[in-house]
Amino acid sequence: MMAFLNNVTCVISHGPPPMVFLNFRGDELRYNFVSHLIDAFERDKINVFVDKYEQRGKDLKNLFERIRHDSRIALAIFSTRYTESSWCMDELVKMKKLVDQGELRVIPIFYKVEAKDVRKPKGDSEFGKNFWRLAEDSSGDQIKKWKEALECISNKMGLSLREKSSEADFVKEIVKAVQRVIAAIRLEEDQKDWPYLFQEEQVVI
Repeated sequence: MMAFLNNVTCVISHGPPPMVFLNFRGDELRYNFVSHLIDAFERDKINVFVDKYEQRGKDLKNLFERIRHDSRIALAIFSTRYTESSWCMDELVKMKKLVDQGELRVIPIFYKVEAKDVRKPKGDSEFGKNFWRLAEDSSGDQIKKWKEALECISNKMGLSLREKSSEADFVKEIVKAVQRVIAAIRLEEDQKDWPYLFQEEQVVI
């Protein structure tokens, strides 16, 4: 007896690639590293969603809904001044919620900060000092959610840029990582929409 596989050839059409949401400290990175990253994404036809297009003072809930509906991938770009911003931290909490619901994939980007300092912010790093300064004017429940989000997201497989490393090479690494996630998402969608194409049909002779 032998078994063989019936091969089916077809063309599966895809919609636009999933949009990538960028979460970062704007005052620190918007006009340097992040601008270079956006340029690289656009060259590779990767759709990017940056909250600079949102109206300042707008309810974060509106941004959360846009991330939920428009984005499947997010980059959490942790930098020294990231934890100065309650907006960044609240975005991160929303992102963790979507991750927990299986609606978002997050790649942590450690921009000249150590992953361990992000995971457990303490007063012996600039990242940690900024976190606890922000915490002084925040509620206990809010601080708890921030710490949980930092630990959850920083524990995921990410990319790190060290001091005196090439930012150009780092940007290329990020683009490749995002492309791999996009490919994985499309494969999952294909398997869901066209399950019969991925089932092995065995015929016994």
